Amino acid sequence: MAKQDEKFTEAKKEFEEVLLSIDKVTRVTAWGRQLRFRAAVVIGNWKWTVGLWLWKAWEVVMAIEKAIRDAKKNLISFEITDGSIAYPVKTKFKASTMMLHPASEWTWIIAGWAARKLLSVSGIKNILAKRYGCKNPITNARATLKALATIKKVPSK
Repeated sequence: MAKQDEKFTEAKKEFEEVLLSIDKVTRVTAWGRQLRFRAAVVIGNWKWTVGLWLWKAWEVVMAIEKAIRDAKKNLISFEITDGSIAYPVKTKFKASTMMLHPASEWTWIIAGWAARKLLSVSGIKNILAKRYGCKNPITNARATLKALATIKKVPSK
């Protein structure tokens, strides 16, 4: 029996999945309160491709699965040089402003909570990030995603 179990190995996942948040969402209707769960998931393949998606469902597991499925459909890709971005980027999304700056080697990722989760699965090794305005982690992750989407490829010398 033990030899049969050794033959099967778990398939390697294409994307690293990081759960950003799970929240209970209650909607009051004429028939009473409806309780659902909202899951925010960040995925990345460590090769400068990331995605973020939100999904609501009656069960937590279903919300996470659907968020992962839709995040795979809405991926963004960007280019980096020497483990960091090539130039500073500043973007605004709703009430949040995100500034990304290139960093020297061995700086690692210096960023807030939501931005660090997104940048860590993207494959960037050295970056400085600063957010202004909103403290909402989902809004900050979307602002970071928008900043990464604006990065254009810099021609090499």
